[in-house]
Amino acid sequence: MTQTPVGRRERKKAATRQAIADAALRLFLEHGYDRVSLREIADAADVSTTTLFKHFSGKEALVFDQEQDNDAHLVAAVRERAGGQGIVDALREHVLSAYLPIARHPRAAEFIALVDTTPALRSYAERMWTRHTDSLSAAIAEECGVDHDDLACVTLARFVLEIPALVRGRPDAHAAIEAIFDILTRGWTPPGAVR
Repeated sequence: MTQTPVGRRERKKAATRQAIADAALRLFLEHGYDRVSLREIADAADVSTTTLFKHFSGKEALVFDQEQDNDAHLVAAVRERAGGQGIVDALREHVLSAYLPIARHPRAAEFIALVDTTPALRSYAERMWTRHTDSLSAAIAEECGVDHDDLACVTLARFVLEIPALVRGRPDAHAAIEAIFDILTRGWTPPGAVR
């Protein structure tokens, strides 16, 4: 879903941003989030701190460098879905294509541990998910022609955004995602009950 920047200048900006994010994550994983300064990150990425701040609003944003893209992709999954495709099915497709590669990344467990053990990052992640809930629920509500604070739309958005946390550590992430979306589309059936 991410489009490659077309112009030379855009490609260079994207490469610089990626170099900064990569350097930050490497240093955070090696030394711990609180033990790494912005100056050290800039030096590792071979940029000035001014350049770092042109690309990132702060230290937490360096860890969640894809946040804005994720938000845009979630909204696009709803608004740009194929004709006749339901919202839940579009979100299922999006989560499967976006989350599974992340879950399979060799350093995923380290990243999760970094966030879970760093209060500033946990807090930032919670605020980020709240923003994503607002954006996604607004897109769902618009598609349904209801108010942005419609409880059903907010609930669906929140459930979809909780899927990575619910799937984490499961032996078959794909099957777990499918099972969660089946609950969202068909409703919950107690284990062992016959439909």
